[in-house]
Amino acid sequence: MSRPANPFRGEATLVVAGSPRLLRPSFAALVAAEEELGPLFALVERAGAGQLRLGEMAALFWHCLADRADLSRDAVGEAVMACGLAAASQPLRVLLGQILQGEAGPDPQ
Repeated sequence: MSRPANPFRGEATLVVAGSPRLLRPSFAALVAAEEELGPLFALVERAGAGQLRLGEMAALFWHCLADRADLSRDAVGEAVMACGLAAASQPLRVLLGQILQGEAGPDPQ
């Protein structure tokens, strides 16, 4: 990963194949995820109800990877299994928050 995740942009980090990887929910990434997974609002609702599937989580992470050139999609799924669902829920919450709220921006105070 070239730089740390910026929480004001809804970015998060996931360790994949032993390296921290930046998850950036760009417009293009979210459109690609929506094409595969269906409406993002429904995805958020399923997550909130505890009905998000492991494959859906891995797919969202895959589409949001800022740099996936040297990774397989299976490596992302293995990363989720390696860290466990509890740990994987942390970057998931950040991405879902970005989907719902947009960029937070720095605190104006």
